[in-house]
Amino acid sequence: MPFITKQDDQNVQLYYEDLGSGQPIILIHGWPLSGKSWEMQIPVLLNLGYRVISYDRKGFGKSSPSLDGYDYDGLAKDLHEIITQLELKNVILFGFSMGGGEVVRYLTNYGTENIDKVALISSIIPLVKKKDDNPDGVPQEKLDEIMNALKTDRITFLESFHKDFYNVGLLSKTVSQKQLEYDWAIASFANPIATIKCAESWANTDFRPELKNVTVKTLIVHGDSDNIVPIDTAGKQAAQGIINNDFMIIEGAPHGLNVTHAEELNGIISRFLTSQ
Repeated sequence: MPFITKQDDQNVQLYYEDLGSGQPIILIHGWPLSGKSWEMQIPVLLNLGYRVISYDRKGFGKSSPSLDGYDYDGLAKDLHEIITQLELKNVILFGFSMGGGEVVRYLTNYGTENIDKVALISSIIPLVKKKDDNPDGVPQEKLDEIMNALKTDRITFLESFHKDFYNVGLLSKTVSQKQLEYDWAIASFANPIATIKCAESWANTDFRPELKNVTVKTLIVHGDSDNIVPIDTAGKQAAQGIINNDFMIIEGAPHGLNVTHAEELNGIISRFLTSQ
């Protein structure tokens, strides 16, 4: 199995999968899953002729954890390490949910010279938390509930979280029970410290001042029924703040639209990548 050993911390190894050839696309997964969450997109990207690289954020999937470095500077540094060690050029970055933060912080800290274009899918960008100047965000009380549940009964919380991820209810079976169990198993396996510290990062980081750094061609995709990261605090604001973007709204789609609306999302991605 391929791993990248961090140069500044030899105890941390980042697991990645590298498939195909051509222009590289790096897939950055959401919280609290792993690179496996891109399962329905990877074959499409390979068929389009891209080299597709997915990796597990440290502390998730097969990547080893650390005690710190879960703020977005640290996570963007990990992404930079992957790009550098694999000697990638003219890279396309895809960030799902929390992964959108790595994309934007990477552009802030390392610039756009080696980046061709980016995609923000169900992304947290630019801000999750409700504030006086962000009334559509998630209330602090709700975020506090999530943090407390992660610290006191993480495994039980993750079961209900993934139902919200796909908007599963008594009358809404958007995914199978097995899909829920699969996601729960991946999320439960993640390191508890990494899970909590990453949640603190996506809940509290305000990327609004950094939107000006996203100058490459950008795809923004969000579901208008996203109950995890509401479209008004994320996709719509991102589209207003990023200069060169294609903003696509998938009607009725939940946060996990990469699974529930995979065909529609894959079509949007394909058109974005092949358009001039």
